[in-house]
Parts: sequence; structure tokens; C-alpha cells
Amino acid sequence: MNYRIEGDTLPVVIMNLEAGESIITEGGGMSWMSPNMLMETTTNGGIGKVLGRAFSGENAFQNRYSAQGGDGMIAFASSFPGSVNALEIGPGKSMIVQKKAFLAAEEGVELSVYMQKKLGKGLFGGEGFIMQKLTGQGTAFIEIDGYGVEYNLAPGQEMIVDTGYLAAMEETCTMDIVKVEGMKNMFLGGEGLFNTVVRGPGKIILQTMPIANVAALLQPFFADGKK
Repeated sequence: MNYRIEGDTLPVVIMNLEAGESIITEGGGMSWMSPNMLMETTTNGGIGKVLGRAFSGENAFQNRYSAQGGDGMIAFASSFPGSVNALEIGPGKSMIVQKKAFLAAEEGVELSVYMQKKLGKGLFGGEGFIMQKLTGQGTAFIEIDGYGVEYNLAPGQEMIVDTGYLAAMEETCTMDIVKVEGMKNMFLGGEGLFNTVVRGPGKIILQTMPIANVAALLQPFFADGKK
């Protein structure tokens, strides 16, 4: 499989598959494809994975697209202004990504539910109690809200991240939620009550335009329209 990512604010990843190669995606992910691409709906991991995805609010089943009788082409477009990042998944290189970030992956990559060990991290941190985990072997593609900025954190090195800006991190990283210190800072600073602290070692990807922030900015305009 080879691929190219085109577009700026509304990108698309276009993949060229050799005969017999397959790509997995969630329902509704495909944008266009060559006629010889065969779709098959699958559990991709058994009933346990189906129930886990259903519990998290994701599509319970996945679609597998395979090139039949020759080379094939398939494209997956982003659903929100931002970027598409390719992640190389392998032993010791599993990734934790924000919910709804997964776009598509080679068949050797496995998508599962990742739940924060402490409920408070998800409820107050803004990154979500339930995230997605990518394991296995192969290339995976995720959607980033806005532009993705990567950092490689050394062991013990920390990054303080505002709500919703953490798009992905390697499984070796840990995440904690800390309260903003000082009553004046908490209620007058305009930065919220909690921050996310990500600790290395490992790579993290931060995004510049969380979709929740965009929704909050647009809400007053929709409210005015109802009057």
C-alpha cells in the first residue's frame, strides 16, 4: 500500500492498494474508490470488540475494503477542517487517540476502546473518559482538529495542555488532570478549572482547533437565529 495526503484545510488520504491488500475503516468513512474495491462488513475482533465499540458510542462494526483482480484505489476525506496524520503502529508503538479521530488503517492495525483509569480524568480533563487505542502492525490515519503539532517528551518531561488540545499520545505516555491554582485564576482567568498534564516518555500530538471550541464559538450565532 502506498498513499498520499492532499488538501490543506479539508484534506483527503488517497491510497493505492495492490491486489489482495485491504484497508479497514468505520462505517461511512469511504469517500470514493475504484470499481474493483470489494467492501465487507466485519466485527474485526469478535463480539467483545463489537460491544466495546458500541459502549463507547463508536460504530459497532467496521468495513474492510479489498482490492480484487488487480491494483485498487480508495480515498478517505476528513470530516472537519484540519489535517490527516499517518501513524506507524507496531510493537511498542501503540497510540492513544481522541474519540472519533480514527479514519482508516491497514488491516494489521487493530482499533479498540481505551478507558481512562480514573473517571475524574475524563470528566474534568476534557479529553474524554473514553478514547481510542491503535495497536498491531501497519499504518493508521487519524483526523486532527486544525493543525497537528508533535512533541517527543523525554522520560518524566511534562506538557501542560488546555482542554481538548490533546489529539494523540504514545501508550508510553501518562495523562493526569490538575486543578488550576488560585481562586482568581480559576474563575477570572478564562482558561477553565482544569488542565491536562501529559508526561513522557513518548510522542504526543497537539491540535490547534478542537472541535468543541469551534462549536462553543458558533453557539451564540445559532442562538440568535432562533429568536
